[in-house]
Amino acid sequence: MFVQTGDFVNNAGMSANTAMTFYGQEKVEYNAQLCLMNMAVHGLTGVIKSGDEANTFYHDAHNLAGCCDYVMANPPFNVDKVKSESCESAGRLPFGLPGVNKSKEVGNANYLWISYFYAYLNETGRAGFVMASSATDSQGRDKDIRQKLVETGHVDVMVSVGNNFFYTKSLPCSLWFFDKGKDVARLDKVLFIDARNYYTVVDRTLNEWTDWQLKNLNAIVWLYRGETEKYTALLDEYRAVLGDSLTFSERLQQLTDDLASCRAAAKEDVERAARKDKKQIQEHYDGDIANLEHYLSIAKEAVWLYDKFGEGEYRDIPGLCKVAERSEIEAKGWSLTPGAYVGVAPVADDGVDFKQRMTEIHAELLKLQAQSNELMETISRNLEGLGL
Repeated sequence: MFVQTGDFVNNAGMSANTAMTFYGQEKVEYNAQLCLMNMAVHGLTGVIKSGDEANTFYHDAHNLAGCCDYVMANPPFNVDKVKSESCESAGRLPFGLPGVNKSKEVGNANYLWISYFYAYLNETGRAGFVMASSATDSQGRDKDIRQKLVETGHVDVMVSVGNNFFYTKSLPCSLWFFDKGKDVARLDKVLFIDARNYYTVVDRTLNEWTDWQLKNLNAIVWLYRGETEKYTALLDEYRAVLGDSLTFSERLQQLTDDLASCRAAAKEDVERAARKDKKQIQEHYDGDIANLEHYLSIAKEAVWLYDKFGEGEYRDIPGLCKVAERSEIEAKGWSLTPGAYVGVAPVADDGVDFKQRMTEIHAELLKLQAQSNELMETISRNLEGLGL
């Protein structure tokens, strides 16, 4: 995350090492050494503390509470047996401790992490972190903390992420975003995005968001925040890549037709070619096909975005996004689960008359039952003829 943040800042025309200071703490010293080595390879420097004194549950190793402009984290989920008294003495719990068991242990540390990330922020700080999906509507003391969080007005965006976004685990997760600098107009609002059905399949065990899909998800947040100039710049970027002589839908159709024609031509030419030339011809076409597929994927994302938000006006999209008022969140028991708010996307009408189709299916079923009965009678007669 440090490296990606550095790349982001450098791509924006700044120098990551002069514009930002990186702080980290990691209990396992070997992991901390790997972090430092990786940062050095990418030209970044940071202060990474390690060992028992860097155990986040019990130590604020850098004394950063209330100091950070940005917090980014991917903490371990559902950690148990955390000593509650040591946590309490370490501070950074603006909303109090989560539930504590008879052994004076926090049975699930998810809300310790959430409280820490919030506590590190300065008066205008922002946080973005990954968390177990269960934390968005867990009960007990977790619910009390979540209510207090929502009441601060600093919960900004919540995103549900589907399965297979981790290299080593298949579980779904959620993305939480805090913003202590939210403008007054949005203090009582939270943007919910359900992105569980929006992704690109890498292989059987891994999904991801492409660069363009990430831009589209960002675009939803920009419109919610009123940053329409960023949305307009993204549309211009799409047009620069795809050309502006056609609409996005027209360009998508053109690329779809061109790809089908290219594949058909490849098949025909390879079949007609001499055996020794087939591989070379196929490789030539493979390059053209890959290029068309690349632009087709971009066109699909452009259409996905433009069909929903046009030239740049936010609106709630069933099954995808919704801006919820605090009163709505309270009515749902202070849940921060996006699916509870965005609803379900409408199913496209396939043009089939339901009543007529059910009548046809019923008639077909009766016919199959009659055939089955005839077959059973034939089998019984044959068995009788064999003396069985």
